[in-house]
Amino acid sequence: MGILSSTVSITRYRVDGKIEAPVLENITRGLAGNAITEIDDEASEKSVGWTALENPFRPDFSGSSFVIGAYLVFSLRIDKKTIPAKIVKKHYQIALARRMTDTGRDHLTKSEKQEIKEGVVQGLSMRIPATPNVFDVLWNIEGQSLWFYSTQKAANEELETLFAKSFKCNLIRLFPYTVAELTAGLSDVERDALATLTPTRFAE
Repeated sequence: MGILSSTVSITRYRVDGKIEAPVLENITRGLAGNAITEIDDEASEKSVGWTALENPFRPDFSGSSFVIGAYLVFSLRIDKKTIPAKIVKKHYQIALARRMTDTGRDHLTKSEKQEIKEGVVQGLSMRIPATPNVFDVLWNIEGQSLWFYSTQKAANEELETLFAKSFKCNLIRLFPYTVAELTAGLSDVERDALATLTPTRFAE
């Protein structure tokens, strides 16, 4: 789901921190240095990184291509490999039987079985392609605001972690409580009162 979709889900953030000068050079370095890496021919189960909005499968941040007016536009890509449990079980049983035939034994230790299972999972991971998920990011540096085009908990957590690693700035998720704390000019007493508020249940 992204900026150009007909319907979108958005999580709003406040960017806590400043990018050191030269700003664009440091942002480009942060994006390129944490760009998505391909894992289709590797045993890794997950890869998380930045990619280009227009071509998410060929990350390229050269020439400030991600700059549109006052905004920076790029994407977060999360590639994951999911191996069905039944496939793992099938290949594990085959490998188990082969090991017992090769060794002439009718029983294997727990550690041997674990070793075989790990080898099966690793082998399957090398053969199965990763499923990519792309989430767009719209960042206004001057306004210290960022829109992330997803409300999925796992995707938001990946964004917050990678953003802090890439740009040495934290993301503060905006919802009524944080908006009030950041923008309403609250006194210390009001801020303390805000911290004690709890949601109201309107139905049992």
